[in-house]
Amino acid sequence: MKYTKKKPKKKKQVQRNFNLAILLFISFIGFFLLDRFLELYNESLKKMNVSVNSSIGEVAKYTPIIEGELKKVGLEGHTVTVAALMMQESRGKGGDPMQASESLGLAPNSIQDPQQSIQQGVKYYQRVVNHGNKMQVDFPTIIQSYNMGIGYIDFIAKNGGKHSEELAKKFSMIQVEKNPQTYDCGGDKNNFRYPYCYGDFTYSTKVAKHMESITVSIPDNFGEENSKRSF
Repeated sequence: MKYTKKKPKKKKQVQRNFNLAILLFISFIGFFLLDRFLELYNESLKKMNVSVNSSIGEVAKYTPIIEGELKKVGLEGHTVTVAALMMQESRGKGGDPMQASESLGLAPNSIQDPQQSIQQGVKYYQRVVNHGNKMQVDFPTIIQSYNMGIGYIDFIAKNGGKHSEELAKKFSMIQVEKNPQTYDCGGDKNNFRYPYCYGDFTYSTKVAKHMESITVSIPDNFGEENSKRSF
């Protein structure tokens, strides 16, 4: 009988175990590097968000409420605009950050609940947007009317349909002449608004600048395109 020498199985088993160990080691390193990459990526996102929030100050904490209230009235695309309005009105400070008390016929800062302020501010904003669209005025007119009242929309509609600071001055002076004792800039003739002491004739321009800074800083899904183009 012829004897055939068999190859040792033990050597093959050792080789397979060694290959498996190498594969596991490479997989471990791969998972480790991936985990580290994701950690660094998340840290960079957090830093970016800090920058976003600091760019709009105290207003940042109210943006979820603003967005929620806008959705209720079908204006969810206007979060940037309303955040910019709040920036100009109060920078997100105080109990009435939207300065919405007067739109209810109340004295300034009568509202002392920020959520109530936002709710009323959004309602008034919806009103000026709807009336502005009805009267076919430009978007800066709508913004200016948040400060000067809905009557400003009617005034602009009769004067070409486009806002300008010169027209805002004329409208302001009309209101001042109706009630000069109230609208006198506190008697301060050095006030930049004097003698146009009803409202702020530069309001729309200031809000537009806030919108631009917010839009540059925050993610794309935060703001609206139509309002940016309107300016």
